[in-house]
Amino acid sequence: MRILFVIAWLLLSVPAWAHKPSDSYLSLSIQDDHIEGQWDIALRDLADAIGLDSDGDGQLTWGEVRNKHDEIKAYALSRLALSADTQTCTTQVLEQLIDHHTDGAYSVLKFRSNCDGAIERLHVDYRLLFDIDAQHKGLLRLTQSGHISTAIFSQESPAQEFSVAKRSRWNECIQFIHEGIWHIWLGFDHVLFLLALLLPAVLVRAADRWQAAGTFSSVCWNVVSIVTAFTVAHSLTLSLAALDIIRLPSRLVESTIAASVVLAGLGNLYPMMMTRRWMIAFGFGLIHGFGFAAVLTDLGLPHDSLLLSLVSFNVGVELGQLAIVATFLPLAYLIRHSWSYPRLVLTGGSLAVIAIALVWFTERAFDLQLFPL
Repeated sequence: MRILFVIAWLLLSVPAWAHKPSDSYLSLSIQDDHIEGQWDIALRDLADAIGLDSDGDGQLTWGEVRNKHDEIKAYALSRLALSADTQTCTTQVLEQLIDHHTDGAYSVLKFRSNCDGAIERLHVDYRLLFDIDAQHKGLLRLTQSGHISTAIFSQESPAQEFSVAKRSRWNECIQFIHEGIWHIWLGFDHVLFLLALLLPAVLVRAADRWQAAGTFSSVCWNVVSIVTAFTVAHSLTLSLAALDIIRLPSRLVESTIAASVVLAGLGNLYPMMMTRRWMIAFGFGLIHGFGFAAVLTDLGLPHDSLLLSLVSFNVGVELGQLAIVATFLPLAYLIRHSWSYPRLVLTGGSLAVIAIALVWFTERAFDLQLFPL
């Protein structure tokens, strides 16, 4: 019963706001003794941080954003510090624009940082939004001597140093693996979809009733087919989206992902394809791949960096996914004989999944916020 309580608590405690995580896009180009930069910050994040909606009507206009240019500039520059070889660089914003990314409108700050002499080592201290959103990430695109490298700033690693003469592919790889792991762990819609498919994995349907599955190896093979199908599908569309071969509107992707979670939960209550659940995993995995790609598509990396980031990020997603399966499956297998598993865990868990996903779908499809935070 303790295990059942933990599973139910995890399902019911998932935040109803599982949208695309907060990211900003920072581009730095090192030019001898100065740095040319561009910083794209989501207007929704700036609205939370400094308040952009002057008339309180819930809609941002260009005039409202323009009137806040000084506050946006002051807020952003107070949370970014660049220094070259221990000497602090002075940063000046040259222009502020508006641009659209896959998940909405962004304020674009074009700036120049003047440093003392030639830049050999660059230190970047990034503190944007961490005080109000611990999951915020800053995605860096660094251009130096014609080469482009990437990095990710988080609350755990807000300050990083880069050598102009040396590029660490290994560090880039590790960072994107780490980001991929956390992306699926914090992507509650992806986690719930996977759990909805795994809930009946330790049961078999016979004579219109749920019965405990046999050996653990048979259960594992069933799970392997589901996870493999999901992996192949989302890896395919993640690659297509990240390489900019196919791009779908963020609102459509996020709404469809929420709908897939609803349908996966309903499939447990009205089981009709228990022997072909890998097909469901594959079909909806294609849509989930576009959701995974959101963190990479707006970074604007060249193909050599993008391929490395793509592979590393996908490896991280798979490691995070395997960790979820390895945690859930043995627990579910141990209690599969209990009368409470099909009644409480499968039925109750599926109902909880459906309820949460319906909230997500309503918010995303109709651009509503049912549970303001």
